[in-house]
Amino acid sequence: MTDDTDRHAAKMAKKKAARDKIMATKTDEKGLVIVHTGKGKGKSSAAFGMIFRCIAHEMPCAVVQFIKGGMSTGERDLILERFSDVCQFHTMGEGFTWETQDRTRDTEMAQAAWAKAKELIRNPEIRMVLLDEINIALRYEYLDIKEVVAFLREEKPAMTHVVLTGRNAHDDLIEAADLVTEMELVKHPFRSGIKAQIGVEF
Repeated sequence: MTDDTDRHAAKMAKKKAARDKIMATKTDEKGLVIVHTGKGKGKSSAAFGMIFRCIAHEMPCAVVQFIKGGMSTGERDLILERFSDVCQFHTMGEGFTWETQDRTRDTEMAQAAWAKAKELIRNPEIRMVLLDEINIALRYEYLDIKEVVAFLREEKPAMTHVVLTGRNAHDDLIEAADLVTEMELVKHPFRSGIKAQIGVEF
């Protein structure tokens, strides 16, 4: 057992030295363009995790919801009730596209949400802006992908993080991003007849 313990300690010490050497070269900071996409659950949940980190560090932040409508969610209720001084929250959509069934109205709402998003991103005091489900608006061409990418490249303040969520992220957005995570669907209770549940989905 002692030999195994010693071997493990030596292995971990070697790994730590290699890791420390790598970390010593990572000294830059910048505002990131972060994309959460894929068919798996957790895209918005992970993004809200970052928003709550910002809140914990008292970093001004903001959320713009592009598709989700007026239904109550835990994240929105908590932010509006307790953290509205540090995090702005704007629900600009009127529900999922299959519920509204009105392309003209959906496009108008997405354009209004994008206008609000640009206003928030341009404010250098806001350190992170979450554009929740914007990828859906881009997929259905409610917004112009070229305009969105150009804005992020040319007008986003250098130290502002922007998080964009939703399935089917556009290739141009993925190319422009600094960090892209694809949530892979392995298993989902919905397929077994289990509905969305409080505390898990909202």
